Amino acid sequence: MRSAVNVPVPPWGLAVTAILSIQLGSALSMDLIEAVGPAGTAWLRLSMGAIILLAIARPPLRSVRRGDVLPLLGLGITTGMMSIGFLAAIERIPLGTAVAIEFLGPLTVAAVRSHNRKALIWPAVALLGVVLLTEPWQGDFNPAGVAWAALTGVAWGGYILLTQRIGDRFTGIGALSMTVPIAAATAAVVGIPQAAGHLTFGILAAAAGLAILLPVLPFALEMLALRRMTPTAFGTLMALEPALGVLLGLLILHQQPSAIQVLGILLVVLAGAAAQLGGRRRTTSPQRSPSPADLDLVG
Repeated sequence: MRSAVNVPVPPWGLAVTAILSIQLGSALSMDLIEAVGPAGTAWLRLSMGAIILLAIARPPLRSVRRGDVLPLLGLGITTGMMSIGFLAAIERIPLGTAVAIEFLGPLTVAAVRSHNRKALIWPAVALLGVVLLTEPWQGDFNPAGVAWAALTGVAWGGYILLTQRIGDRFTGIGALSMTVPIAAATAAVVGIPQAAGHLTFGILAAAAGLAILLPVLPFALEMLALRRMTPTAFGTLMALEPALGVLLGLLILHQQPSAIQVLGILLVVLAGAAAQLGGRRRTTSPQRSPSPADLDLVG
């Protein structure tokens, strides 16, 4: 681990790589979604991720207190619902559009937690960007896709609050080794019936590869990045996520945005970066190294 921290990669490079891994995993999930559905894909990806995490980290079950049980369950269930919702969204609308819509959730949390009324303008700016992105005046507007992305944004907001609470109790990959299995079990309720009869060795192998892209690799990279940069700087980089979603949607899925949609993405990115100016969380435990739980915007 010590040698990994000393790799000659700037922290912003680690953070951007984490974002790319998340968006690449989403873009490459499209074939799996066609084969086993969005819930089936979420279940397989989370299950494979849970297996990998349990293989490399022992869950700190002895450290779990009674007051931790509900937040851990809540975080796992929220993660599972968020995964299903996002995959259901990108099945119906472009990747960049789905990312921008769900980004409203953490952006609103960041603005509200800044305790600055002026910061509330940034979710409104991002909402304007989302309107330009979705172009509801067009005939190909997909209300179901937008609704799934919006529900994912709400779940993402709850995910941040729960992650911060869990992050105050557990550090490193230990918390993830407890919550991802719960997320996989949550997704299994809908995912197993959806995927039943379609499972092959190729699909299982693809799910294992996608699990490395999300959640295993991004979380590890985020931990390394946060040891060498401030949470606010990291959160500002996270504002690039909708733009990278559009870029990968264009390169991999051939989803060509219009000029007005490009303007919408720019507004969302601007709002996300500006919200970080007042969005830093006050550290409650100065002796603990920052983790992804310390962020107002979590990738």
